[in-house]
Amino acid sequence: MREREIWRRVDRRVAGDVALWAGLAAPVAYARLTPPYERYVVPLLVGSVLLLAAAVVVGRRLPAVAVLLVLLGSVVDGNFVFALLVFSYLAGRRGERAAPAGVLFAVVAAGGTVLHLVLLDTGMATWFLLSCVLLGAGVFPWLVGRYRRQQQALVLAGWEHAEAVQREQRGAAERIRLRERARIAQEMHDSLGHELSLIALRAAALEVAGDLDPRHRAAAGELRASVAGATERLHRIIGVLREADVPASTRPAGESVADLVDGAREAGMAVRLDHPPDAADLPELTAHAAHRVVREALTNAARYAPGAPVTVTLTGLGDRVEVRVVNAPPPAGPLPGPPSHGSGLLALRERVRLAGGVLDAGPTDDGGFAVVARLPVADAAPRPDPGDGGRAGEPVRLRDARRGVRRSLLAALAAPPAVALLLSLVYYPVVTTGAVLDGPAFDRMRIGTPRSELTGLPRRQVEPPPDAPSATAGVTCEYYTDGNFPLAQPTWRLCFADGRLTSKGRTTT
Repeated sequence: MREREIWRRVDRRVAGDVALWAGLAAPVAYARLTPPYERYVVPLLVGSVLLLAAAVVVGRRLPAVAVLLVLLGSVVDGNFVFALLVFSYLAGRRGERAAPAGVLFAVVAAGGTVLHLVLLDTGMATWFLLSCVLLGAGVFPWLVGRYRRQQQALVLAGWEHAEAVQREQRGAAERIRLRERARIAQEMHDSLGHELSLIALRAAALEVAGDLDPRHRAAAGELRASVAGATERLHRIIGVLREADVPASTRPAGESVADLVDGAREAGMAVRLDHPPDAADLPELTAHAAHRVVREALTNAARYAPGAPVTVTLTGLGDRVEVRVVNAPPPAGPLPGPPSHGSGLLALRERVRLAGGVLDAGPTDDGGFAVVARLPVADAAPRPDPGDGGRAGEPVRLRDARRGVRRSLLAALAAPPAVALLLSLVYYPVVTTGAVLDGPAFDRMRIGTPRSELTGLPRRQVEPPPDAPSATAGVTCEYYTDGNFPLAQPTWRLCFADGRLTSKGRTTT
């Protein structure tokens, strides 16, 4: 099926090229095959149609070369101007870059100027006419084709942008689902981890009790070890799903730092709380972070320093509050258990950062451990989520495509008139300087007046019009312009015989 589709596209392309060649060859062949017949009409006709065929063949891969071929054909046959229109448009539509066509038109314009004004000396009128033909049949269609290409690129970029928006929406929904799953996993990990640590602490207290039966003491030790192992497995199974950059609440509804400390005391920990009366008035994000700091620190103290006294302090520092949790070294050394991976403190540090604060944690000089967090009292600005894809809006490619379409449309509409005006500003002064005869001066000229006595006669003449009558014996005619812009066509005709004005007239209406 794929090969069939490829061949179908090739057939359509070949058919289109054949139709293009036939349409462009028709005016050339018609002019050659209708009377009056020129010399070598057959070789010229064959050469013309073959040149058009070559332009069609190379037009898809090298559109600028196709334009060059039809420009060469226009030197011997003016009907190639129709092909120049078509191939210039196709060059703008098919060409990926504008530089080749721009260089081609510049070289043709410069070469034509040198050829007609320097080598052939055909005159400014011929140069101006051919320049306008190049502009109207070459540059303008190319600009229109360029505009159409940019417009097609804009449509394609719009479809790609719409697809990207759909993918982004699907990705955002998937991120929301994953984030919620991670939040639930984090809450389970932190809450269950804290409760398991307290259970391990109670089991450790039973294990060291002096009045307990040895069998029960051994059972308490096994319970403590099992709880520690379960905590570690919980860390491995659920902890890998934790998303540290999501400020999810993990505190029970209405639980404060004081409630958390009371729960630790009931579990057997020696905890002292020192906090100001307005500690409950903290912003929600700051209160959550403070609760999380205290809970994580108490969990670590119960796990790695059982029996050590712990001090929890909340201190106001202007626009900040300092949360400090310090535990003394364990009286009998840490109980054996799985080693710490430090992920709890890493997650805690990120949670504090999201709240706008900083966290310091490390051993103290006496062998204990301190966790210190400095949190802002004012509401912290929400941190950007790096996974949201950035600011919503048009992608760079779509914006560039829109700018390209606007520039191409502006160039297609403004460039040809601007260049034509520039050519006129070059051509007009050259043709009219010293060759303008005003109307009143023409009216004052009387038949029979010697040429030397005519007032207002310009020092230069302009080229006669194509339909000017041929000169007769002893009579010479001179042509002058009235300065009509931009072509400066010959307006006045003065004919002289034996140095006297014999007739005068107007060549244009």
